[in-house]
Amino acid sequence: MTSILLYDTTLRDGSQREDLSLSVEDKLTLAHRLAAFGMHYIECGWPGSNPKDADFFVRANRMNLPARLAAFGRTRHANARCEDDANLRALLDAGTPAVTLVGKSWDYHVKHVLTTTLQENLAMIRDSVAWMKGRGREVVFDAEHFYDGFLANPEYALASLRAAAEAGADWLVLCETNGGRLPWEMEAITREVAARMLDIKLGVHCHNDTGCAVANSLAAVRNGATMVQGTINGYGERVGNADLVTLLPNLQLKMGHDVLPDERLRELTSLSRFVAEVVNLKHDDHQPYTGHSAFAHKGGIHVAAILKSPDTYQHIDPERVGNEMRAVTSELSGRGNIQLQARRMGLDLDNEAAQRVLGQIKHLEHEGFTFEAAEASVELMFHRLNPDYLRPFELLDYFVITERRHGRGLLAEATVKVKVGEEVKFTAAEGNGPVNALATALRNALVDTYPVLRTVHLTDYKVRILSGTAGTAANTRVLIDFQSGEETWTTVGASPNIIDASWRALSDSMEYALVRLGA
Repeated sequence: MTSILLYDTTLRDGSQREDLSLSVEDKLTLAHRLAAFGMHYIECGWPGSNPKDADFFVRANRMNLPARLAAFGRTRHANARCEDDANLRALLDAGTPAVTLVGKSWDYHVKHVLTTTLQENLAMIRDSVAWMKGRGREVVFDAEHFYDGFLANPEYALASLRAAAEAGADWLVLCETNGGRLPWEMEAITREVAARMLDIKLGVHCHNDTGCAVANSLAAVRNGATMVQGTINGYGERVGNADLVTLLPNLQLKMGHDVLPDERLRELTSLSRFVAEVVNLKHDDHQPYTGHSAFAHKGGIHVAAILKSPDTYQHIDPERVGNEMRAVTSELSGRGNIQLQARRMGLDLDNEAAQRVLGQIKHLEHEGFTFEAAEASVELMFHRLNPDYLRPFELLDYFVITERRHGRGLLAEATVKVKVGEEVKFTAAEGNGPVNALATALRNALVDTYPVLRTVHLTDYKVRILSGTAGTAANTRVLIDFQSGEETWTTVGASPNIIDASWRALSDSMEYALVRLGA
């Protein structure tokens, strides 16, 4: 099958997402990772638009990355010379081997945005491309709003492509800028362009306003495009760009195109999550291929089937994209869910043991617990089935008070009495809230016996009211996240009393830490 080149614009178009901002260091970190992954082109920004991008290009060019870096900018101003255009000079000064020039291909935009003539716009495209080619740059021409322009005035849209091609453009990229077209429109238009623009390489650039950016990109590839532009995780303007994380495996595993070596594809999940971490956005658990839930199975009959043959409910082997199969534990689970989850944790449960855990989970979920995100609480159930398992501590009493004292403001204080072996420990602690005080008191009671708990820290605390009509008497569910070094885990508690729900999650977390990290 045809080789398809990936053109990543996360650092430019992706950074135009509303809640995303990248420092120069962020961009350098991402450029290095994208290049190491194997991206063919990395569009790094608009050097003429801001000092940050100008600084980035100076530093990026010293990195000697194994990818073609591209600087992005527009064609020259109307009725001006390329030599006098500050934007084109900045593109040249960026020093990248490739430049991407965006130009108008929709006559409506030429008249109402550029406010110039149709012929002058074609001259702007032709002159700008020729000027860059004359200075040794590979030129990618982004035909902005091409599909809308083609539907409105096909001959003019094609004329914009010819102007770029005649001036020596290496690539003509058909941009679906507004994100409003559907796959069958993309197929028909791209097919016609490919038939009428022979011997020129075509690319496609799609936005996701109808949720069709990936489908539209695949449709263009089916009809002649051999470069696909997009961003990691689909970040971008408005609702985003075509998601390269979804496009890449679809192109390679589903359509049979040669894109990247298989060992690179196995890094896709880690790349997707790495980029989310750097840009400070939560990774989408439900993202195709790389999401935490992409190969998670909750229904009992599904898990029973995949234990016999994984491809019964999985469209690919998740290891091909660096992900993993998971069983989600809930009241909808069957015995197979429990056994599969135990197997992932290195434990082997027979049918009887799995059935006991399943019964316990269903009973607790009826009380308000949920175990889908609290795998640590489930793992503790597995360990407690072992007749040789000794729980590291036993709660005897706890007392929590919150009060407002004159001159001190709000004060939370907790006392905890636990039994550790044959010894009774009694400690008190203050905190910035009752749960913080309770967690501190519990850790203080245990840390002399179990020093490893000094490394354990509470990182997140979530509360959900389960029966809103009951008001302050409602059942409450608490999820608590803890961390020690690189290890993270979540436990759950539920009760009509929020402190009791918190205690159940806290004590499970401390017990889990001792099991996981070693007492």
